[in-house]
Amino acid sequence: MAGPYTGWSYALAAEAGPYDERSLLPEDLDIALTIGRSDRPQPFHLICQHDTVLVAMAGAGRVEFAEGSVRWFDYALGDVVYVPAGMPHRIVPGEVSVHHRFKLPESELEGVAFCCEGCGHELHRRLWSLADELPQEGYLRGCQEFNEDARRRKCARCGDERPPVDLDGFRWQEIARAQRAPGGA
Repeated sequence: MAGPYTGWSYALAAEAGPYDERSLLPEDLDIALTIGRSDRPQPFHLICQHDTVLVAMAGAGRVEFAEGSVRWFDYALGDVVYVPAGMPHRIVPGEVSVHHRFKLPESELEGVAFCCEGCGHELHRRLWSLADELPQEGYLRGCQEFNEDARRRKCARCGDERPPVDLDGFRWQEIARAQRAPGGA
């Protein structure tokens, strides 16, 4: 997997924060490409309106699925992971990982779901319109909603309670600000 494409990806990844999901291509293309770096478990399960594809550019770990017959996929450098539309999933790196995500730009909705670490039961879900809110804004608001209400963090099924999401190191507000600026990044 060597070449100019991978060199470009690794240069961008060096500047990426955890789960930035920063857009890399102009919005008028038929596919959207994002980059993310994973140095900790994703704090939520991401929900995309359309099918997405993850490509592991560095590192190794696991993609966990909150539902369905396949519950996880262990990935390593070069692996491609197909994620069906609407499937809540999260990245749990075994080591620092870099991934590209391919999405359809015509997506109108995105969301996050927080699940019990003990039994997997869904605790809280937040969906938003991409016309109104950038993905990074939705991630931040979802985590803030989850953090501010202890009832959202307590599992009705098994009684376990998740701690609030530690937001240190996430740059979602910074990324959103840059994307909303004239000539957005």
